[in-house]
Amino acid sequence: MRLVVTGRDGQVAASLLEAGQGAAGVEVIAIGRPQLDLAKPDTVIEAIAAAKPDIVVSAAAYTAVDQAEDEPDLAFAVNAVGAGKVAQAASRLGVPVIHLSTDYVFDGTKDAAYVETDATAPTSVYGASKLAGEQAVAAANPRHLILRTAWVYSPFGKNFVKTMLRLAADRDEIAVVADQWGNPTSALDIADAILHAAAQLQEGAATSGLYHLAGTGEANWSGFARHILDTSRVFGGPWARVRDIATMDYPTKARRPANSRLSNAKFASIFGWNAPDWRQSTEAVVRRLLDSETKQALTA
Repeated sequence: MRLVVTGRDGQVAASLLEAGQGAAGVEVIAIGRPQLDLAKPDTVIEAIAAAKPDIVVSAAAYTAVDQAEDEPDLAFAVNAVGAGKVAQAASRLGVPVIHLSTDYVFDGTKDAAYVETDATAPTSVYGASKLAGEQAVAAANPRHLILRTAWVYSPFGKNFVKTMLRLAADRDEIAVVADQWGNPTSALDIADAILHAAAQLQEGAATSGLYHLAGTGEANWSGFARHILDTSRVFGGPWARVRDIATMDYPTKARRPANSRLSNAKFASIFGWNAPDWRQSTEAVVRRLLDSETKQALTA
């Protein structure tokens, strides 16, 4: 099974490349700019066709949430039009597409975890562009899995775990928002889930559609930060106190949902796979980042 993933430098692409190395009968190929540039739709079909995929994983995206408020045209070009072109390319080749979306398609007003049938109401340009991408993918390729995920971190790229460890190395106290709730999600777990689902999708045993895929359990950002830093201290890494603040104390251009918890029940039921508890997955990533051979990754 050859998986072609868009977004060569992203956390999910890097995690898939790593996971593919240890999976028998699986080859993962990542393609990105300049060969494939979602902002230049003419590059998409040719680049994907040349890679000869059995399944396409659409992971590339415009993810600068606040910057998107100033660059709505670019955000929609990449996250909506570009995503649709990826799905169309897969359809022309007669192969399925697995597309990654986000919890930011919701407005955060629900009191419980969101399920796939809940009404969407994005409050940011980024969220609106990703919702448009979901719709474009579904329209372009009937053989699709759309996976909404949240609060992604990993040993790769830039993410919240790395930021907390870097700040703790220089500060005694870090102020972190305490009134936004969600599911911290390891890109390593996302990669495992994609490989698991892809095998069923290739065999025709999977049901196309929309699914939520996030870490098991919930946290607010400050609780997530405390667990990262407490784990770091246990393994000899940097530690700092975490001070709770409100969203209003840390203003951003884009409005974040106060609640973006996602229920994984549908994905677990259909595919027989559930993510580990977010604390367990966080500890695994922190330990990797603190390893003497990977400390340099904190500044990558």
